[in-house]
Amino acid sequence: MLHTADRKVALVLMAISLVYLILSYQLPEFPYTQVDADMLPKSLGYLLLGLAVLLFIQNKPETEEQKAQRTIKKEDLMLMLITLVALLLYVFFLEMLGFVICTIIFLIFTMRMYGYLNWTRNVMVSFIFTFILYFSFNYLLNIFLPQGILPF
Repeated sequence: MLHTADRKVALVLMAISLVYLILSYQLPEFPYTQVDADMLPKSLGYLLLGLAVLLFIQNKPETEEQKAQRTIKKEDLMLMLITLVALLLYVFFLEMLGFVICTIIFLIFTMRMYGYLNWTRNVMVSFIFTFILYFSFNYLLNIFLPQGILPF
C-alpha cells in the first residue's frame, strides 16, 4: 500500500489538511457578512485534501532516477539549516527591533548566503522591498507591523 514516497507524503498531507480543516471550522462566524472570514481557510483545506487524495491514488512506479533525486547534498542541507536559524532569529527580534530593521538584515543575509554577491543590489532590493511592504501594510491596509526602535 505504501510502496512509494508519494503515497507516504500524501498520507501526511491528508492528516495536515484534516487538522487544518478542523481548526478552520472553529473560527467564529460573523452574522452580517456574505462571505465569512473562514471561507478561504476552509477552501484551502479542502483543496489540500483533494490534491493529497489525487497524489495517493495515482499509481506511478518510482524510477531509480526519482529515488536518486530525493537525496539532499550536505551543502544544501546546511543552507536549509542556516535559513531556519535565520528565520527563528528574525521572528525572535521582530518585536524588539521592528519589521523594517529585521527584514532588511534578514534579506541582505539570505541573499548573500544564496550567492547574490553584489552588495549594492542586495541592499537596494532589501530596502525597497521592505519599505514597499511596510508602507503598504501600515498605510494602505491599516495593518500595523511591529515598529521596533524606529520612530515611524
